[in-house]
Amino acid sequence: MEVRETDLKNVLLFKPFIHEDWRGKYAELFNEKDYSEAIRERTGHTVNFVEDNMSTSLQHVLRGIHGDDKTWKLISCLKGSIYVVIVNCDRKSEYFGKWQSFDLSDRNKHQILVPPMYGTSHLVMSEGGAFFHYKESEYYDPKNLKQFTYRFDHHEFDIWWPIKKPLLSKRDEITKEIDYSK
Repeated sequence: MEVRETDLKNVLLFKPFIHEDWRGKYAELFNEKDYSEAIRERTGHTVNFVEDNMSTSLQHVLRGIHGDDKTWKLISCLKGSIYVVIVNCDRKSEYFGKWQSFDLSDRNKHQILVPPMYGTSHLVMSEGGAFFHYKESEYYDPKNLKQFTYRFDHHEFDIWWPIKKPLLSKRDEITKEIDYSK
């Protein structure tokens, strides 16, 4: 596997090796030893993934920008193609609002490591929809995680999207920031 640092602090791009022959393709999508070592070497953090989740969406559905204060995520696209945007959503950071986009697909098998306080959003580009997979370092518990949501076109981010009118859920139509006073 190839691991690359990105323009965002502690956000890593993983490119698993793809073995291909006349029968099809094979790629190792996670190996605890290799991934833990790569993450620790490049970020200085020890990350243990405890939960796997998947969402399916139709073409032009946009999910996010979502995140929380504790969870590391390793995201990938198992079927189809998605345009992914990762945003620094930490108002305490000098890099608040800095973002980077990635193309993830079932063909390239790329994965993105996303640290806490970074928002993740993805827009489904493939005609037949997409399967979005993510490993998480925290169990989902809305009472103990300070979750945030930013609208995809939030004025402080100035994110470029390949389409202007994506399909949104009610949750994704609003912005809900973290209240640090609690």
